[in-house]
Amino acid sequence: MAAICVFCASSRTLDQRWLDLAAETGAELARRGHTLVSGGGCVGMMGALADGARSAGGRTVGVIPQSLVDLEVADLASDELLVTDSMASRKTLMIDKSDAFLTLPGGLGTLDELFEVWTTATLALHTKPMVLIDTDGFYRPLLDWLDGLADQTFLKPAGRDLLTVTTTVPEALNILESHLT
Repeated sequence: MAAICVFCASSRTLDQRWLDLAAETGAELARRGHTLVSGGGCVGMMGALADGARSAGGRTVGVIPQSLVDLEVADLASDELLVTDSMASRKTLMIDKSDAFLTLPGGLGTLDELFEVWTTATLALHTKPMVLIDTDGFYRPLLDWLDGLADQTFLKPAGRDLLTVTTTVPEALNILESHLT
């Protein structure tokens, strides 16, 4: 099966519904036989995601910079924990290790990862599918802004179309799986 990279929040102070969404995502990835590639953290949604995958018998690969290992937030339970020298090299390695990308709610770090993957796809540096889960309209303001960029021709329609948006984990994984077969 595929190695699916999931981007999400690592904040320690999140509403339980976001932690539950992350755990559900990890478990569903594992039930479908996929390997989880994540940012290698053990806190917030990232920790719940990895725990969810492992609870369903899934394999987890964490990619984390040494600076975050030093802060003691590394997911030491990962089947494979890859330590990089920087955030930039972390993103590059996550892209290299993954067959597809899924984005859950998150903040600046999540957006940074999403935009890195999306930008490199628009430059044809990879053709890996990308799905954003817009649970409860979390990303609606961002998506409206992006659509405005497209309306003003700052974002080409073909580039906008590279990112698929859905609202549920099963639908997101169905979309990714259809692109991977």
